[in-house]
Amino acid sequence: MTSFDHGWTDEQRALKQSAIAFTQREVTPHLDQWERDGELPRELQKKLAHAGLLGVGVPEEVGGDGGTLLDICAAQEGFMEAGWSGGAMASAFTHGIAIPHIIQNGSPELIDAWVRPTLAGDLIGSMAVTEPGTGSDVASITTRAVRDGDHWVINGAKTFITSSVRGDFVTTAVRTGEAGAHGISMIVVPKGTPGFTVSRKLDKMGWLASDTGELSYVDVRVPVGNLVGEENHGFYYIAENFVTERIFLALMGYGHALRCLNLSVQYCKDRETFGKPLVKNQVVRAKLVEMHRQVAIARTYTLEVAQRYVAGENVIAEACLAKQTAVDTAVWVADQAVQLHGGMGYMRESEVERHYRDVRLLPIGGGATEVLTDLAAKLLGYS
Repeated sequence: MTSFDHGWTDEQRALKQSAIAFTQREVTPHLDQWERDGELPRELQKKLAHAGLLGVGVPEEVGGDGGTLLDICAAQEGFMEAGWSGGAMASAFTHGIAIPHIIQNGSPELIDAWVRPTLAGDLIGSMAVTEPGTGSDVASITTRAVRDGDHWVINGAKTFITSSVRGDFVTTAVRTGEAGAHGISMIVVPKGTPGFTVSRKLDKMGWLASDTGELSYVDVRVPVGNLVGEENHGFYYIAENFVTERIFLALMGYGHALRCLNLSVQYCKDRETFGKPLVKNQVVRAKLVEMHRQVAIARTYTLEVAQRYVAGENVIAEACLAKQTAVDTAVWVADQAVQLHGGMGYMRESEVERHYRDVRLLPIGGGATEVLTDLAAKLLGYS
């Protein structure tokens, strides 16, 4: 089995191995059922927290396990290499996008109420930005919050929100000011608040183990203390975390691809056609080598960008390109894996079939490839 461990410290290799062992013990035996259920069991959060894997990369002073983005990368590489589905990864670690804004900009009260319990596995959080009429164009959101005494009153709708069906709170992007990026704020909206409902659970092509919802806000009143940071600074808080979100998606991309490569190598060694294993055919070996090459390139680029980010460099453009490189690799490698598995690759009982469906979201989520390419062009001075 191909496993890329170069570039990790001894501690990060141990962390990656812990993630693999956790997967084999707590995830692999149940993943098919979770895919059928359409969501993860809540107890998985507690198990991840107990194993020291839920708060990796989050400061200890707010309830995390410490470490840097690179430690998160090592752990996620282990999870994906061991066979997590995209939906399971996105759903179990939705706090990776739900709580950073609170940690970086929120009050101690918000951190105590939402961040610490989430990192302990007691609460599940999500983040709501996308709306029925607005996706990658974050500055155009229309969900509005109006100050009324000691409360914010929120009206609007959100869609494609990961972990929102079983979630306990939603860090919500709302318009509190003028049109455009300068009028956006972030407000924590707890589940059960009158007027705040999951209007429907969405059915998807892939990411089946991830509960994804459409949210409705009708005169939803939340305390003014639920505002994250400063009023009308929400767009910048969101933008601060775009780099890490895109690195996470790049990790997921090459992780899917590496898993598909390893499954395909084993299948091609085991499957006999015309009196010999598939792997004895030159055309098959050429495909496997090309799959390996693309995975290696995507991993190297992604981790280089992550290292530069940790070092304090501005890598907004590079994160866009790393995501594109990795997710394009994922889409191509998963397609080749299905092809090499033949008819079996098209069956739901085949793991590569699941990866094939899961990877198709990656060029769309976290900023569509076309949007990120245009952003990179501007940042690189090509426009």
